[in-house]
Amino acid sequence: MLYIVGLGPGDKSKMTQEAIDVIEKCPIIVGYATYMRLVKDMLDGKQIVSTGMRGEMERCEKAIELASDNQDVALISSGDAGIYGMAGLVMEMLAHKKQQLEVHVVPGVTASIAAAAQLGAPLMNDFCHISLSNLMTPWEVITKRVDAAAKADFVICLYNPRSKGRPNNLREALDIILKYKSPDTIVGYGKDVARPKEIEKITTIKDLDEEDINMTTIVIVGNKNTFVDDGRMVTPRGYTL
Repeated sequence: MLYIVGLGPGDKSKMTQEAIDVIEKCPIIVGYATYMRLVKDMLDGKQIVSTGMRGEMERCEKAIELASDNQDVALISSGDAGIYGMAGLVMEMLAHKKQQLEVHVVPGVTASIAAAAQLGAPLMNDFCHISLSNLMTPWEVITKRVDAAAKADFVICLYNPRSKGRPNNLREALDIILKYKSPDTIVGYGKDVARPKEIEKITTIKDLDEEDINMTTIVIVGNKNTFVDDGRMVTPRGYTL
């Protein structure tokens, strides 16, 4: 059996019990080296297969290979493995190979959910996830999605918002959003959520300090009704009070 396990944002307290149980029972753990460090206290006596940055295909291939030999294998991924994680890649590979394999996806707490809980309740109405990384998706496609989401006044969760190699993607996305949203629109972000240097901050589009945003940050742009009260970012559900 191949288990594809979402670890959540980093802290064991935010892992699901199913994820903990699967990691404990599987003799083989496959994952990115950084993710291995998040669960290092659970890996004693296990066979470890890890790769570095951008080794996703190699990890998935190895996990499939090992699980095909009638072994229980846990392929771990931060957040939720089905949201920008390894679940989709494994299934694409199996479909491409026309290979049958028993696969079970174990859900995890994704970054937007973890950050939202710390910020208040910003996701109480319709929202979407958009990754600003153009490694897999052309930038022209990403900008069309940002435009459509902003035009429809979704709360927008921006994953992979800014890196040294992509310093301007967040700025370009915010400029598109400003075509439809006010500069005073509430923005919250979580950086290194559930990790030792965790930071949450609530600001506005116009006052957002882009230099404080990196690849371990989730940026949540509110809709026109999102407000701040007592340090909490809130998007109304629509109840009549």
